[in-house]
Amino acid sequence: MIQPGPVWQHKGESMSELVRSLNAPATAGRRWILGGALALSALACGAPSVLAAGPVRGELPDFTELVEKVGPSVVNIRTLERAGKAAPGGGSGGLDPGMEEFFRRFGIPLPGGPNGPGGRNVPRGNGNDDEPQQRGVGSGFILSTDGYVMTNAHVVDGADELLVTLTDKREFKARIVGFDKRTDVAVVKIEASGLPAVKLGDVSRLKVGEWVMAIGSPFGLENSVTAGIVSAKARDTGDYLPFIQTDVAINPGNSGGPLINMRGEVVGINSQIYSRSGGFMGISFAIPIDEAGRVADQLRANGRVIRGRIGVTIAPVTKDVAESIGLGRATGAMVRGIESGGPADKAGIEAGDIITKVDGKVVDKSADLPRIVGATRPGSATVLQVFRRGGYRDISVTVAEFEPDATARPAHSEAPRGAAPGKSALGLTVSDLSDAAKRELKLRGGVKVDAVDGAAARAGLREGDVILAIDNTEVADVKQFVAVTAKVEKSKAVSVMVRRGEWVNYLVIRPGR
Repeated sequence: MIQPGPVWQHKGESMSELVRSLNAPATAGRRWILGGALALSALACGAPSVLAAGPVRGELPDFTELVEKVGPSVVNIRTLERAGKAAPGGGSGGLDPGMEEFFRRFGIPLPGGPNGPGGRNVPRGNGNDDEPQQRGVGSGFILSTDGYVMTNAHVVDGADELLVTLTDKREFKARIVGFDKRTDVAVVKIEASGLPAVKLGDVSRLKVGEWVMAIGSPFGLENSVTAGIVSAKARDTGDYLPFIQTDVAINPGNSGGPLINMRGEVVGINSQIYSRSGGFMGISFAIPIDEAGRVADQLRANGRVIRGRIGVTIAPVTKDVAESIGLGRATGAMVRGIESGGPADKAGIEAGDIITKVDGKVVDKSADLPRIVGATRPGSATVLQVFRRGGYRDISVTVAEFEPDATARPAHSEAPRGAAPGKSALGLTVSDLSDAAKRELKLRGGVKVDAVDGAAARAGLREGDVILAIDNTEVADVKQFVAVTAKVEKSKAVSVMVRRGEWVNYLVIRPGR
């Protein structure tokens, strides 16, 4: 703590003058660099000066021109519903289900009613079920001069009516052109012309640390402006989207509003926040505008988004698993389950395969696979590169259209008991699967775990698991299992491909631990 004392001097200036110098716009003859807490301590103790003259890289940005330029393109969106339209049970303390979703989206505890945190003081249940009541509030921005507006899907989902208000206070009823819940993107249309449309930016040019600005209607407060920096790019918080993370203050009502760079271009749609307390905590997420633009184009053309699928359930590949199976680097998407009769099943993809490329595009992490396949036109043939039992192979798959009801093929959690038990140095006692069990589980081979202890137990294996492969060697029966495990070095990590219930996973056993 700095105690009161004599006025600090530096080259004939008082400390207050020095502070004004540092805060004032830089000029050719008056530029300073403050050397941090050490510099202040040295000055306080009468030590030689550590403030040195030098260039200042830049001043804090001025957002006034951006607000004047982009502000008229940002709209307020109010959603209405019929008062009598309520889900059974009445929601949380009378709050309608749509508004509940609105609060959940932002990580805010559900209020006791419409007057709770973030709610609007809106009377409900006035006795006229045909009278629309306000349901929620959000933001949006004008895509084209003829009245197309982009916002979030969760803003408009379930609304009976939409009211769009421009900055000049004109209000329009809007119709929903289409929305996509998976990307949380929606397009609505108002009947107007000559509107101020935004300019879309290039997300690939966006850099971490770059200043950005948001305009929206937090808590219904229209045309509120907040600013901050890009904290990270390509955050994996959804199946189909790599989000932009920022520290821009975003709150309920900002949903659907634009994230704007210093060139006045929209680079994202503000969509979510991370919060433990219910308030803004410095972590906000925006949908990249290039991804949102592709969705919006499909919504305008078809009213829905058409995606490709191959019918697999996937999981990340860990560093330990990658090293133990010979993949080397932790990359790709591990196939845990396969939709029965789906494209991957017909093509010969197997549970336990690691998909590393799609038509030459690298699958660096598991989240990349649904994005790449989803962007592939249904009906087209695509080549998957998979890593299977120590080697790579190419498999051609015909991509199908995404179906919401597609599910991975089920299996019983325990395989029927076989015979001929065998025990290994890994701490496993196993038995053969019967032919009936293999047919039921749709397996060619494998052994069932009857007992587990030691290193295998520490690795996470359980009684009832079915072991399909060890160290990239397929295990057909107990005899082969014993032969393979007998060759395992005591100090070597061993990869085990395990079927548990309906999923396949890799576990790494370390015998020496």
